Amino acid sequence: MRLGGARESSNVEDRRGMGFGGGKMAVGGGCGTLIVIILALVFGVDPSQFLGGGGPVEGPAPQQQQRTGPQRSDEQSQFVRKILGTTEDVWNDVFRRNGSEYREPTLQMFSGRTDTACGRAGASVGPFYCPGDEKVYIDLSFYDELRSRFRAPGDFAQAYVIAHEVGHHVQQLLGTSDKVTQLQRRASEAQANQLSVRLELQADCYAGVWGYYAKQKDILDPGDLEEALGAATAIGDDRLQRQSQGRVVPESFTHGSSEQRAMWLRRGMESGQIDACNTFASGT
Repeated sequence: MRLGGARESSNVEDRRGMGFGGGKMAVGGGCGTLIVIILALVFGVDPSQFLGGGGPVEGPAPQQQQRTGPQRSDEQSQFVRKILGTTEDVWNDVFRRNGSEYREPTLQMFSGRTDTACGRAGASVGPFYCPGDEKVYIDLSFYDELRSRFRAPGDFAQAYVIAHEVGHHVQQLLGTSDKVTQLQRRASEAQANQLSVRLELQADCYAGVWGYYAKQKDILDPGDLEEALGAATAIGDDRLQRQSQGRVVPESFTHGSSEQRAMWLRRGMESGQIDACNTFASGT
């Protein structure tokens, strides 16, 4: 990616290396739950969905004074700020052209664990979006996992992680997330999983819409799209299940197959239109 002239977003909190006070961590589900979370690493959503019932991630967040870390200018944080800035530019423009106003999310970089409006979260959850405080959370060590565990290297694959989480923020602003949550409460487990798949695929497509405009602004290098497609393919539910348990159980999918994820990313990249991302009206 060519980000030399890109602006850095100011909507970033740097809490790396900072602790938090009090509270006993109450992780439910044991090792099996942790595996499910890890397998959902790359383009996760509100992690409370993986820990049952939409509750807190690791127990209620303790009351404490908000502290923000120093705005360090290391290479990784500069990259994150610039990518978030590009998503702000894109979605402000898209919302404006559709007669509405975009409310920019905050991105928090943390290390180890952090407190959120969705509860206390650890690095093992991976990048995620919390609708309660409209923040994207990421432990930057995840990028090492992306490269080594999932074999999805490249700066555009890293940028796509952020763009996908911002896609969940767009869903929150458009009311899609709330509608899906309401439907899931009345649905069977299999139906709820399918709704989750549709929500995730739409976030993939929205990330593709961001990629479309990034390409128009000439900040993509040749091969960047292939990097993102490779990442999307690497974390399809079918591939992850086959690797972890040796068999595929489609009714348990929560993020979509490798083929679906790559297809919806490409659709967003090729169209640049949010109307092209109606995954709920599609059978694929």
